[in-house]
Amino acid sequence: MAAIVLIPTPLQRLTNGQGEVHADGATIAAVVNSLEVQFPGIKERLCDANGKLRRFANVYLNGEDIRHTQGEETAVKDGDEISIVPAVAGG
Repeated sequence: MAAIVLIPTPLQRLTNGQGEVHADGATIAAVVNSLEVQFPGIKERLCDANGKLRRFANVYLNGEDIRHTQGEETAVKDGDEISIVPAVAGG
């Protein structure tokens, strides 16, 4: 069993229209790499040239912002839910 990844609408064109996908990995970084294998091009939308999550890509593990844990190195278990939420700007 893998983690469940909730894909925001703007990225669903990279996941064949799927809003929910499954990905393996022991950390958030490994899950992102797994997503890239399945859906080429998604990692460059989420990560910078150094492989770090972009500031506008908010990632939540089971509802908790990973910036308040270990960031990309946050541990992931089978069945965990990962939400990718793009930052919204405007006023």
